[in-house]
This record gives sequence, C-alpha cells and structure tokens, in this order.
Amino acid sequence: MTASDRDAAYRLEQLALERYSCRGFLPEPLPRSTIDRILTIAQRSPSWCNSQAWQLTVGSAAATDRARRALLAHARQGLPPTPDLPWPREYRGVYLQRRRECGFQLYAAVGVARGDQQGADRQRLENFRFFGAPHVAILTTEEPLGTYGAIDCGAYIGLFMLAARACGVASIAMAALAAYPDFWRREWGLDPQRRVVCGLAFGIEDAQHPANGFRTRRAALDEVVRWVE
Repeated sequence: MTASDRDAAYRLEQLALERYSCRGFLPEPLPRSTIDRILTIAQRSPSWCNSQAWQLTVGSAAATDRARRALLAHARQGLPPTPDLPWPREYRGVYLQRRRECGFQLYAAVGVARGDQQGADRQRLENFRFFGAPHVAILTTEEPLGTYGAIDCGAYIGLFMLAARACGVASIAMAALAAYPDFWRREWGLDPQRRVVCGLAFGIEDAQHPANGFRTRRAALDEVVRWVE
C-alpha cells in the first residue's frame, strides 16, 4: 500500500466515523454548487450492470418548506402508512436489540422518558418536519427492477451521505418519508411507475440540538463477518 493509498483510506475512514444521522439542522439553504458536488460524487455509485436504478428528486429550500408543512398536516391525520416497498416484517434478536438501543439513545437525548407517549409522538412527527432540514430529496427506483433496484439505491444512499460529509453537509436517510408515496407523487409529480425507496434530508447540522448529541455503536467484526478457509 502506497502512502497515497494510506492517506485515501485514512480520509475515508474519518468520513465514515464523522457521518451520523443528523436530527437537527440549521435553516439556511445550501448553495446549489454544493448540492451539485454531492450529487456528482454520489452518481459514481455501483449498480447491477451499471443500470443506475436510482432517480433523486431534490427540493429547493422553498419546495422543501412547502412539502414540510403539507406532509406534517398529512401525517397528523393518523393515516396508515402505504409504502411502495414492504417494511421489515419483524425485528428479532440482535436486530431488535440494536433498534431499541438507537431509539432509547434518541429519546434520552431529547428528554423523552420511557412511557411518555406524547413525547414519543412529538419526536416521531419530527420525521415529517425533516428535522428542520433546508433540503429534502426523494429516492425512487423502477418497479420492474425489484429488490436489486432497491439494493442499488442503498449503495447510492451510502455514497451520497459520505459525499455530503466530505462537503461539510449533514444528512439522514429517512424511511419514514416512504410511508406516504402517493403524497410525493401528488406534491412533487413523481412518475407513478416508480417506487419510492426513502427520503434524504440534508443541510448544515445544528451542533447544539440535543438529538445530535449521541452516536450509535457498530457491531464488532466477529458479529457480522464469517470467514471460510
């Protein structure tokens, strides 16, 4: 490994360590040049047969704010989610444990005590405010591409968030925004033949926001990797 390779690996490691799911943003919009830079890097994501299964619909600050108000009103009606892609049927074992740990950390950070349903509901609705982010984007794939189209979108999300971090921008991938795909088709004119995978909220992090005060842990390699000799 050359010195240049070591430098590149170190920087990538640092970006991966710095990146986190931001849940509190400053309201100032990003320059279009910054967003274009992130998108240009993210477009290098790998995909099956280079199909590049993703399409991203990005909201300006004004469009994001209109969607924020409309989606929050929609979510407050208590309508059941109707996602295009099925959500996990069940979290079990270590996956349930990790999910709970993340939720407990978040609620502790924002001062929601266990059993405080009103506080939990308030925090849940923050998803539909995009945590105050000045920009939101909706990621879609074509229905015939099936599971692997969604997998390609997952690779895109990962590179988008690393690219954002490299540009000094915070982000969060949001499955909650896929709960109401028909809302996005109506509000933002999405192609009805495409399937909503998730949303991405991004902007400059509010370092003082309590929701940004914790970090989730990662499993040790021996928990997730098995070698065959």
